[in-house]
Amino acid sequence: MAMIWVDADACPKAIKEILLRASKRTGIEITFVANHHIPIPSGYPQVKSVTVSTGFDVADDLIEEQSEPNDLVITQDIPLADAVLTKGAKVINTRGQSLTKENIKQRLNMRDFLEMMRSSGVQTGGPKALCPREIQDFANVLDRWLAKIPK
Repeated sequence: MAMIWVDADACPKAIKEILLRASKRTGIEITFVANHHIPIPSGYPQVKSVTVSTGFDVADDLIEEQSEPNDLVITQDIPLADAVLTKGAKVINTRGQSLTKENIKQRLNMRDFLEMMRSSGVQTGGPKALCPREIQDFANVLDRWLAKIPK
């Protein structure tokens, strides 16, 4: 049965709350993976938190290894998204954007370009804060995915 994997190190609180409500409503299994403890409130038996050791891409590696076709992975990490898409998982970012085999290469190219700019000393700035519309977009995309999975 499909489940949700969350790259939780940088997952905003509002997104975690939406995921918890979705699990309560539908019974979907969710695993938050991070290099620090993610507290799960009581009353969510199908939600767990996995704490991995500190290190480069340790959480990503676990998600890549454990995710299966038709699982949903929530991440902002473009290389992780690419890896799990190759396995047949679905991916959305915390802004409610679906990452697909059709658009992931463009995202990888942009990520690599920005990384090259930063390494040459150009200040590219960080991501902007989530706005209410993006939070709603995330909830809508999540609901559409939940409606499609076999019960």
